[in-house]
Amino acid sequence: MMQTLFKRKTRSDIVFDVCLAILCLVVFLIVAYPMYFIIIASVSDSNLVNQGLITLLPKNIGFYGFTKVFSDSRIWIGYRNTLIYSLVGTLVNLVVTLPVAFALSRKEFKPRRILMLFFTFTMFFNGGLIPTYLLYKQMGLIDSMWVFIIPGALNVYNMIIARSFFESSIPNSLYEAAELDGCTYFQFFFKIALPLSKAVISVIGLYYLVGHWNDFFTGLIYIRDYNKQPLQIVLRDILLANATDNSGVGTGYAQAFADQIKYAVIIVSTLPVLIIYPFLQKYFEKGVMIGSMKG
Repeated sequence: MMQTLFKRKTRSDIVFDVCLAILCLVVFLIVAYPMYFIIIASVSDSNLVNQGLITLLPKNIGFYGFTKVFSDSRIWIGYRNTLIYSLVGTLVNLVVTLPVAFALSRKEFKPRRILMLFFTFTMFFNGGLIPTYLLYKQMGLIDSMWVFIIPGALNVYNMIIARSFFESSIPNSLYEAAELDGCTYFQFFFKIALPLSKAVISVIGLYYLVGHWNDFFTGLIYIRDYNKQPLQIVLRDILLANATDNSGVGTGYAQAFADQIKYAVIIVSTLPVLIIYPFLQKYFEKGVMIGSMKG
């Protein structure tokens, strides 16, 4: 049967398939090589990296950069804090976003258009940094873990994706059938809508998780307590300490291995998210495409 299918292909089809495969391979290499280079550069001699002698395989392998990063006690504090902020923040985001999106997707909910206008307005306009800081200070959010969670509990873009998903993928006839069986809106949402929405939940959950994990600005502006600093701030401090040492005024980091430390920092900050992504990939494309069918 395989031979029959293969024979049905014309020469132009075969040429097209070969060209497409080559194009996909080239695009993959363009995307994957920078990350691969960071990995091999993080364990190679920095002098060889600076001279451009490291291209495909590491040379003079050493783990000085990782040793320096992980020997700094601040890295574990940063990991702990960022893990808490990311997990709790993502949970709060989903708890807030999904009910709002579901309510705004129901056509019988009359105020949904005016509410959607208010939500959309916040995507383009805000009060500015100083008024926001003063507001957070009055709310007692400064130097608190909740400054990472409460202000960003709802992301309008993610809410629009979830709302579009509910509109396009949860037919109204399904609710009508459930209503005949005595199902309320809350029961329909928790027992029917959510179990059918694993794709979009995975997508916006990943969006929220990556956003919390990479959140640098919030920690920089609103956190002063050493024990509450997120990972990104800790990594910045390590790089600044390294830069200080390169100028000859600090101690602790060898100039010859400066680039090793920088590459190690990149891997340390991105590896957890890269590990999580493959487990959610099967939902990712489906959730985004379905969520974008209606606006």
